[in-house]
Amino acid sequence: MMITDQVTGHRLRHIAPGIPVPLPALRRSRVDTRSATPVLDVTIPVFNEEKDLEECLRRLHGYLQEYFPHPFRITVADNASTDGTLTIAERVAREVPEVAVVHLAEKGRGNALRRVWLASDAPVLAYMDVDLSTDLAALAPLLAPLISGHSDLAIGTRLTRSSRVIRRPKREFISRSYNLLLRSVMGARFTDAQCGFKAIRADVARRILPYTQDNEWFFDTELLVLAERCGLRVHEVPVDWIDDPDSSVDIVQTALADLRGMARLTGDLVSGRIPVPELRAALARGPLPAGARDTEQNRRNSLLGQLVRFGTIGIVSTLAYLLLFLACRGFMDPQLANFLALLSTAVANTAANRRFTFGIQGGSYAARHHFEGLIVFGLGLGLTSAALALVHSTTTPGRWAELATVTAANLAATALKFLLFRLWVFRHPRPPAVPDGRAPKSGPAEFASTIASTEPPTTATLSPLTDKAIS
Repeated sequence: MMITDQVTGHRLRHIAPGIPVPLPALRRSRVDTRSATPVLDVTIPVFNEEKDLEECLRRLHGYLQEYFPHPFRITVADNASTDGTLTIAERVAREVPEVAVVHLAEKGRGNALRRVWLASDAPVLAYMDVDLSTDLAALAPLLAPLISGHSDLAIGTRLTRSSRVIRRPKREFISRSYNLLLRSVMGARFTDAQCGFKAIRADVARRILPYTQDNEWFFDTELLVLAERCGLRVHEVPVDWIDDPDSSVDIVQTALADLRGMARLTGDLVSGRIPVPELRAALARGPLPAGARDTEQNRRNSLLGQLVRFGTIGIVSTLAYLLLFLACRGFMDPQLANFLALLSTAVANTAANRRFTFGIQGGSYAARHHFEGLIVFGLGLGLTSAALALVHSTTTPGRWAELATVTAANLAATALKFLLFRLWVFRHPRPPAVPDGRAPKSGPAEFASTIASTEPPTTATLSPLTDKAIS
């Protein structure tokens, strides 16, 4: 089987230019593995990979033939290769019926995955890097929860204690630093955004892919952050992974592009360009117990993440305070200038920390939070006013001495403010115990029964893939 030329996209309704309307609520079910169409479509995005492509395709095809008992397809997404990659892919596709080729005129892994996945007729979509750095033994547990309907996305992770990874220290440091930033700044809960070993249910992909924008390496992060914000279940699989020493990926440039992507995605989420509440209403799994729902809505409760976000907001607030103090000090008493500068920034600071540092949305308790925030402001005002009074009682300070005094006092007030915000104003109530009568956990026997029920009646035993996924 061989597909050439570009893949057409889906047509979407719009409520405004560029903003697709969320589809009706998603109803998940087990994948029908008895269908004649491919159950799995594995995409291999490539750019100038003539050296490794054929070996990758034949190895992956042989593995799927032996261990995956359902129809499958391997799609080579050639994005603007200038060497012999496309020729090799088309030759292998003529020899192997399960291999397809899509040629795209534009570069970019994100663009290739988005277009191929949206056009695929398979209910389960996956991708992996052409170097096959990830041990294919992880493919079974990656796919099983998607086929059963238990999860919406599945990702390989190299950053858990049970993962076994061999790679250069530089790549290890950059990867761990980037994922730490994601958890700290964006409140992500997944452990590895960049591992080239992921899968997604097609019914979920059709809902959220139109809201992704990145065409390069940040596509993975954007997809995962959006999935978590929409309440989708992301399944993680610890993998065995060996670094490819001949990889052509520019680690530094990719890391910088990822940082720019984080800034852009944060802006999209804050501005409402991505309608997360509507998507969440359509895609999130059923209602959670009240305590669990509070935890779900307030993910940003790690101390490190709160410190990073509070510090960022604090820097902006301090700069605004200093500018206002200098502006007011030119024509008024220093105490009055201090009061007006603090008051002007206090309300905005409380609102920003409420929303971004502590992840509280909506109007619930907003008035109480701002009232308590003004009490904290009063304590900060007392510290800075006392510092100004002390320095004026001992000397006649110049303008810069005053500025240094209020800056030092403001830093002390900031530390006190963080403690009060965390322990008092925006404290998280302890979730109540889950009452009896909840749905029982699914053990191996229940999971095996679920997967087995998708097989034809004549199938007496589990498939090798399913059996591995639950072992």
